[in-house]
Amino acid sequence: MGFISVLTMAQRWVAERVERGETVIDATAGGGVDTLQLAQLVGPKGRVLAFDIQQDALDKTAARLKAYEEQNKLAPVQLIKDSHSKMSSYAAAPVAAIMFNLGYFPGGDHQIITVPHSTLSALEQGVSLLRPGGILTCVLYPGHAGGETEAAAVEQWAARLPHELANVVLYRQPQRPAAPYLIAVERKNITHR
Repeated sequence: MGFISVLTMAQRWVAERVERGETVIDATAGGGVDTLQLAQLVGPKGRVLAFDIQQDALDKTAARLKAYEEQNKLAPVQLIKDSHSKMSSYAAAPVAAIMFNLGYFPGGDHQIITVPHSTLSALEQGVSLLRPGGILTCVLYPGHAGGETEAAAVEQWAARLPHELANVVLYRQPQRPAAPYLIAVERKNITHR
């Protein structure tokens, strides 16, 4: 029996923290796997925002959701063709979970990738939108062109988060430096003086 994949671990950690009726975000919709899971978790009274800059990705996400709509009670999903770096223009706190799956859309143009500048902006916004106890997951792919630079930037960003604000964990296979890995941020309950 092997370890749980980074994608499954991200979904597990989110499922442990999200309640029905909450607002959640898929910052990188891609094929809609995380979007569907989020829509199932929060149910019909919840809300899901799913971002992608590629129409093909949003179309694939919409098709995946449609296949499950009749069988399951899903949350309404707002598919947003825009950069995740504009997340706070579409969402307001409190958000229970935000999922990032960086890199490129597997069914699309592999030259179109997430990049550090917009990703770091989205991560900053995401942490500020999270409710206490909320979670942000970020799956990183250092094995493709540009992926190593982005992964390093995200890891440095996460390491600099104040421990009073959030707990940060790293889930990785250290003997496989090009393998995907996961960073998760759990927002703490901060009391203001």
